[in-house]
Amino acid sequence: MELSTFLELDKDILLLFNGSDSLFADGVIMALTSGWLWIPLYLSLFYIIVKNNETMTQIMLAVGGAVLCVLVADGVTDGIVKPLVGRLRPCNEPALKYIIDTVPGLFDKNFSFFSAHAANICALSTFFSLLIRDWRLMIGLGFWSAVSCYTRLYLGMHYPSDILVGILFGLFVGYFSYRVYIYFYNMVTPRITYVSTQYTATGYSLSDVDVVLCVLALLFVSSIFFSFAWI
Repeated sequence: MELSTFLELDKDILLLFNGSDSLFADGVIMALTSGWLWIPLYLSLFYIIVKNNETMTQIMLAVGGAVLCVLVADGVTDGIVKPLVGRLRPCNEPALKYIIDTVPGLFDKNFSFFSAHAANICALSTFFSLLIRDWRLMIGLGFWSAVSCYTRLYLGMHYPSDILVGILFGLFVGYFSYRVYIYFYNMVTPRITYVSTQYTATGYSLSDVDVVLCVLALLFVSSIFFSFAWI
């Protein structure tokens, strides 16, 4: 496929997912794409790490793995790739910005390829899915990642290819960070496989997983209430 054909297809797919005529939907999407909304989720993930690790070393290793996800994903994306590629966001592209739907007041001069938003969230979702090993949490974090990626298309902040590459890079970074974590974790802690109806295979309490899932669900519901302020 020629580059021009690929870029045209990229734009066509973007237009399928971009925007709506609903102020209510705009408000929900603006809430869902905001980093501030998800602070309680990050705190709940920190809580489950602290609650389910016995030593400060174990806690710091797990937290360090999550921090490594963000440092690598965000550093490579915003610090290296975006400036090198220099692809304008759809909302800033002269040939597109008057065609796509945008939300008033939303503007970003940063480049588009590839999505740091998708990379960061997918990296964290992958890391915590591997760390905790609970299928319900995996689905919940996967849904969070998918919705967050969709918001970037809806708002005209990224092309589908930006999102796809961000997802793939995020999956790699999340797995890489987990391997770094587990390498050092095994140096200070004996390997134990938990077989219990109350804990995951890596020793995380299912009741604490429920806390994280409840926080995640409440935040999705909260985005609806936040949207009324936008209207």
